Amino acid sequence: MSYFTRTRLMTFAISALGVVAFLLLHLPLPLLLGPMLGCLIAAFAGAKLQDSGIFGVFMRTFLGVAVGSSITPAILGQLQQFAGSLIFVPAYIAVIGALGYPLFRYGFGFNHATAWYSAMPGGLQDMLVFGEEAGGDVRALSLIHATRVLVVVTIAPLVMVSYWGVDLTKPPGVAASEIALSQLGLMVFAGLAGWKIAERVGLFGASILGPMILTAALSIGGVITHRPPAEIIWASQFFIGIAVGVKYAGITLRELRVCVGAGVVYALLLALISLGFIELIHVFHLAPPKDAFLAYLPGGQAEMVVIAILAGADLAFVVSHHLLRIILVILIGPLVERRLRRPS
Repeated sequence: MSYFTRTRLMTFAISALGVVAFLLLHLPLPLLLGPMLGCLIAAFAGAKLQDSGIFGVFMRTFLGVAVGSSITPAILGQLQQFAGSLIFVPAYIAVIGALGYPLFRYGFGFNHATAWYSAMPGGLQDMLVFGEEAGGDVRALSLIHATRVLVVVTIAPLVMVSYWGVDLTKPPGVAASEIALSQLGLMVFAGLAGWKIAERVGLFGASILGPMILTAALSIGGVITHRPPAEIIWASQFFIGIAVGVKYAGITLRELRVCVGAGVVYALLLALISLGFIELIHVFHLAPPKDAFLAYLPGGQAEMVVIAILAGADLAFVVSHHLLRIILVILIGPLVERRLRRPS
């Protein structure tokens, strides 16, 4: 079967139109938010959509390479400085769960498993797997978490541009023509090999964490000395935007009202909780405001990495907080869910 199906080509065309619209309106992150919102509008109009498949996953690997290549011996020496901010992450997750679960369970009437895994700020795929095993509504979970990511990554650039004056239009790296072919080849190798090795051992977020770990080892050893070129980061944004947008394909009016509505309310609640913890980090002078802002916004891992790269944030700081958040949710979330479960 051909990769370029009619539905997939239509999805790419809709996403490209979204990019053009964002460029014409001078809106931030056109290559990320354009496909996202383009697919969202098309889904609401009843269009059939298809994600970018294995190639889209491959493009995500370059985000892991970008993070890994920023980890150098000098950065390793600074990791202990992150500890003061990282200790707030467990409390952050606890507050989100304590407020989010009642919202979904009693405010929107979802069953126990759906409410719990909707409230958990973990990775989308992990929450879908755990939620399905516990008897949750996978479709509702997918729409709620997609909406959470959509709202967070839409609001974050607007805040950064208006409040801090961050220029998100700058190239996220040097041009490919300025990087040696040997370095580009090593990046492709690290992305593919890291992804497949991580997938083989069952590591969560394999397409990002595997390449990140392998590239970090090569970077510390002085083998990889460049970040992926700007063109690759731009292309990655496009496919990540599609991945979020197509989650809304086939949406019904009831799903729009209940699931997407719940996702929007939850995302706004998360924003308030995040702002509280960001203020704590600022009060104790544990990190620059921009880095704290990106570290404590619970968007998707790939999306937050993209924004951090474009904003020139401290990638090691931002990613370490998101990794700890996801690891804790994966390890502790299912245990707490079972304790809270009531017999039918």
